[in-house]
Amino acid sequence: MTDAAAPARRFVKSRRVPLAVGGVVALLVSLSIAVSVGAIAVPAGTVWGILANKLVPGAVEPTWSAGREAIVWNIRFPRALLAILVGAGLAVVGASLQAVTRNSLADPHLLGISSGGAFGAIFALLHSGLFLGLLTVPILAFVGALVATFIVLGVSRLADATSADRLVLAGVAVSFIIMSGANGLIFLGEPHASHTVVFWMLGGLGLAQWEHLIYPLVILIACGAWLMSRTTQLNAMTVGDETASTLGIPVARFRLIVFVVGALITGVMVAFSGMIGFVGLMVPHIARMLVGGDYVRVLPASAVIGAIFLLWADIAARTIMAPEDMPIGIVTGLVGGVFFVWLLRNRSL
Repeated sequence: MTDAAAPARRFVKSRRVPLAVGGVVALLVSLSIAVSVGAIAVPAGTVWGILANKLVPGAVEPTWSAGREAIVWNIRFPRALLAILVGAGLAVVGASLQAVTRNSLADPHLLGISSGGAFGAIFALLHSGLFLGLLTVPILAFVGALVATFIVLGVSRLADATSADRLVLAGVAVSFIIMSGANGLIFLGEPHASHTVVFWMLGGLGLAQWEHLIYPLVILIACGAWLMSRTTQLNAMTVGDETASTLGIPVARFRLIVFVVGALITGVMVAFSGMIGFVGLMVPHIARMLVGGDYVRVLPASAVIGAIFLLWADIAARTIMAPEDMPIGIVTGLVGGVFFVWLLRNRSL
């Protein structure tokens, strides 16, 4: 008896190494361009020279001004690295949610998780004060994302929305409600401070700082490693709850844990980048087109593609209206909306 899917698997396997190498090269090239472009253009050679000199003092003879070094090291590198972390994190969350809900439309934005994170961040900034220092915003953003997750799950049960499609609809409804609450917090907040909170509503990377990167980095590594250790369960969940149960997977508990892990990643990313939609929706689809449906490959591919995509979205946001920074959420929303229509048109959902 022949396996009809064997040729497709062999094709994907034959492309595995070239795709991995190509992904890493594309990421490095995108990072180099992201740090180079801006109101003051900096040659790529200078960018990597500054990086080498920071990592190994004296490795390169400085031929650049102190001003350019400050722009590259203090502003553009943290911003680009935050784009990598946020893009990778949101893409991994989207891929995981699509597996456990068996819905190709699932992503942290549509399921209301991003809205909950934004609500928590806005509450911390306008009403609670930074009572835990720099950790206040990411912690309350995670709490908000987690509460939003439980509300979506509760609403889906209350409305008997057990199907994957109805779960997404429940998420959209909850997202609207939470964003109404967030807008209420902004309205009640101090007017000048409320103006700055627009950053969390539209998304942006302009507040990136070296000392802040440790939080999304640690969360992404820890949660990403856990998800990678559960790729077998994620693969089983894509087939269906009954099949997963026969394999000994506690379906309800595993789905809940994935939602909580997704809320943790999303909440921390939203705390430092604001609400950035559609990354978690479209990137996993692109990953599956390139590497197949096995989550051993889908998760790392989604992380790399998500990082590259958000780097280029940030490049566009900084150059389209230069010298002004366009909110990155506008760029991702435009691209994601077009991709969403393309998915519908090709009936690949």
